[in-house]
Amino acid sequence: MYPEYPLVKKCLSQIEESLSWGPSEHWHNDVFSELSEKIQHKTQVLLSPTTLKRVWGKVNYKSAPSITTLNTLAQFAGFENWRDFKNKNKDSKKISVLSKVNSNLGIIMLAASVMAVVFISFYSLKGSQPDRELNTSSVYFNSRPLAKGLPNSVVFDLDIDSIQSDSIYIQQFWDPTKTITLEKGQKQATGQYYYPGYFRAKLVVDGKAIKQHDLFIKSEGWLGTVDYEPIPKYVDEKDILQGKLAFAPSLLEEIKASDEPISSTFHIVDDFGSISGDNFRLTTRLKNSYHEKWAVCQKTQLIILGTKSSMVISTSIPGCVSEIGVMMSDVYLSGKKHDLSRLGMDLSEFRNLTLEVQEKELTVFLEDQPIFTGSYNESIGDIAGMRFLFLGAGEVEKVHLQDLVTDQVIIDEEFNQ
Repeated sequence: MYPEYPLVKKCLSQIEESLSWGPSEHWHNDVFSELSEKIQHKTQVLLSPTTLKRVWGKVNYKSAPSITTLNTLAQFAGFENWRDFKNKNKDSKKISVLSKVNSNLGIIMLAASVMAVVFISFYSLKGSQPDRELNTSSVYFNSRPLAKGLPNSVVFDLDIDSIQSDSIYIQQFWDPTKTITLEKGQKQATGQYYYPGYFRAKLVVDGKAIKQHDLFIKSEGWLGTVDYEPIPKYVDEKDILQGKLAFAPSLLEEIKASDEPISSTFHIVDDFGSISGDNFRLTTRLKNSYHEKWAVCQKTQLIILGTKSSMVISTSIPGCVSEIGVMMSDVYLSGKKHDLSRLGMDLSEFRNLTLEVQEKELTVFLEDQPIFTGSYNESIGDIAGMRFLFLGAGEVEKVHLQDLVTDQVIIDEEFNQ
């Protein structure tokens, strides 16, 4: 145990109490991923799920958390920083214990305590000094793919010698949990991309992005995947039925045979021109092909990929809406904290679903009836692609994408015709 372990445990207990997610001993990987996102949203500092699992003792790790981690956890718990948390959570019992020991032992312990206070105060004062503004002119950050198509490895070329920090990493795209940790002096790093997309890679120092650039990995038309972890299965054209986006019976049987929950996805990622992700209409006709066993909830996601962020609309049968959510760029609504009951629907038969966004105002329609409205603040950017993700498997008969600024039709596919 490191010296501040009791205080860290106290801080974690306060965080657990504020979250009301139940005892942390029952938390699984997805919980730590969600916590990572919540911490970044509130503090603007990324603590990866792995880091959080180490602090919570889910991973065997003997070192004490870094001061960046402690400051961030304290801020998330409602304090100014770790020093502020310590000052407001002092254990007064230690004073009474010292007063009861014999004088000789008391002198020794007092001397040790004074030295400890001096030591801690020295480093606390160091940590309280204003951050020096980072000069990024000598920092280099770029990337180059090693192949065409998928999967694809990307080499990041770096010059980070001028950075003085123990928290440097690459965020591979908008998902704050997809990171590559860097060490001082490192010149190259590689990242693996298994899915098509428009990825904004960021070089992050102490939780702040100082350099960024875009990677565009196209799908070359519609692409089907069975989303095995960690590597998906790419579906050949011969295994996609003619007339609609749907898997052949043999692949559907493979999905049904899985003992673990598995999703499948249809992707299209391409250069659609300057179609705003904040002003568009997407109309589609879709259904769930497999909704038994672990897929009984018929969970389905429509994902709009933007050049700056993304939009994710989730649906399920009415009895499972507590487990779905809606993400609109910088706004996330969880079914556990918001009433998303109208996004509950039976997709065992084909239904018509429309997403309409006008000036960052989203309306979702089911069979031309509005079932959800919401708004967000940060632009999604231009549309770079979309995904239809099904827990289990699904089918898509129609995709119609229209730019509401120019009225231009970008995609108009009736797969069943």
